[in-house]
Amino acid sequence: MKNVEFGAYLKALRENKGIPQRKVAHAVDVDTSTLSKMELGERQISVDMIQPWADSIKANFMELQIRYISEKIMQEFTEQPYLLEAIEVVKGNITK
Repeated sequence: MKNVEFGAYLKALRENKGIPQRKVAHAVDVDTSTLSKMELGERQISVDMIQPWADSIKANFMELQIRYISEKIMQEFTEQPYLLEAIEVVKGNITK
């Protein structure tokens, strides 16, 4: 599964703030070539990268994590007829 939309969103945030790829790459512990591929959706972005990525581009971690998770759900399960019911079960199983 590719993170094309999420990667493009992160790239746009980074570019709009004038932050170089090398700074973000250092924060998420990858080289700039790999970061570029992540922004293009050619390489996976792991959930563990979201916090350091958010910090490096001064973005809201909660917003990025919500966007990441919701995109993953939609990419993987959007065609499933009982998606909403499954989400309700998950909501019921999560404790805050």
